[in-house]
Amino acid sequence: MPVLQKVMQQSGVAFGTSGARGLVASMTDDVCAAYTQAFITTVQQAFAFKQVAIAIDLRPSSPRIAEACAKMLRQLGLEVIFCGAIPTPALALFAQTHNIPGIMVTGSHIPFDRNGLKFYRPDGEITKSDEGVMLSCELQTLAETASSLPAEDPQARTDYIQRYKDLLGDQALTGLKLAVYQHSSVARDVLHKLLSDLGAEVICLERSDTFVPIDTEAVSFEDTQRGLDWAAKYKVDAIISTDGDGDRPLISDEKGHWLRGDIVGLLTAKALQISHLAIPVSCNTAVEASGYFKQVLRTRIGSPYVIAGMEALQKEGAASVAGFEANGGFLLGSHIPQASTLQPLPTRDAILPVVTLLAQVKTQGKPLSQLVAALPQRFTASDRLQDFPTEKSKALLSGWTDAPAEMLSSLQLEEQISQVDTTDGLRAMLQSGKVVHLRPSGNAPEFRCYVEETSQAAAQSLLSSIMAQLRKFA
Repeated sequence: MPVLQKVMQQSGVAFGTSGARGLVASMTDDVCAAYTQAFITTVQQAFAFKQVAIAIDLRPSSPRIAEACAKMLRQLGLEVIFCGAIPTPALALFAQTHNIPGIMVTGSHIPFDRNGLKFYRPDGEITKSDEGVMLSCELQTLAETASSLPAEDPQARTDYIQRYKDLLGDQALTGLKLAVYQHSSVARDVLHKLLSDLGAEVICLERSDTFVPIDTEAVSFEDTQRGLDWAAKYKVDAIISTDGDGDRPLISDEKGHWLRGDIVGLLTAKALQISHLAIPVSCNTAVEASGYFKQVLRTRIGSPYVIAGMEALQKEGAASVAGFEANGGFLLGSHIPQASTLQPLPTRDAILPVVTLLAQVKTQGKPLSQLVAALPQRFTASDRLQDFPTEKSKALLSGWTDAPAEMLSSLQLEEQISQVDTTDGLRAMLQSGKVVHLRPSGNAPEFRCYVEETSQAAAQSLLSSIMAQLRKFA
């Protein structure tokens, strides 16, 4: 019998930093069924269950992929609960609450010609060790049976919205005027209903029936200008959006400036009075400089590594634990004293930071721009080279890690390196205080660059200069 490792090698559909991803053309019914069977086989070693939840994003390929997963689940004798098109964290919450596994069909922010599968055990995301077990699972052939997804069960959506209404209380955002940039985010209707139920005046903008690959770490020039234009036109307190599957927030201040994801995470963790944080190495150094947290643990990039970091902090007896990523997704690893109704949800979530920051605007009577201005003034910028083969980026970084001076020369940086961090990719701290971090994406053939400077203009200038040099290697 074949094993998943062989299916992965033949199809090119492989595990990244969060689930399995690949070209839609490669994600055939057989490939999706293979991943589903390997996941179930692995989870059944630790849990007993008879049901599995499935949800999808709004990509045109997602319903067909969900069908393939559902066929295999039925073939394995399991009942399928179809939660419909909902945010990834809503599926994770539903699976956790009902103590069953969940499968989210989504490619997150990557282009629509690609898609993916995110897997949730009853206790949270699968781990890297789970992935290793899945690769060696023996597989049966998907039977040629006609089937369809069951009728949508609305409970996951309802429970997810109620989670945040319980946290803030009725009419908590009354008096705020908000714009929701809907595009093709699977969270767009959830955001509209939740923010309206909390009392805010909500304007919906740019709803799209065509998939729009919004990357919260690399906001496009067009979206940057949209934010400024919308803020000027509608006079809102904030503009709210997410990536495609609703696990990463995109939030602007009242002036239409999009907040960096790690700044959103920092403000959220401060407001929730988190004592211990696990964050990727790429996050802004303002986190430590703020002095708000008893301990900040830096990890590799990707939610599995952040979750492992949170678990390590909890084992050490941390009072309250959370994590966030540079893309803004916030992970709640423990209960927190000041929010007794809020259950831990150790997966990326866009809604918790949205409602937390808006509640701060309301209770403090200060615009978002002032909350950001009160933080240590370190500024980051990031971008990516798309269609850049992973093998090529890894080879570049390998050479530059052995010879950092060659990297400086190649990127035309006339400075000295004070420290090199290879936790994930190559992160160079320069003597001037600048930070340059390069790494291959774990989800797509992309080469990512992150920089940090003492002003946003300086960060953007540094990023533009480095990207121009990196394009020569494409």
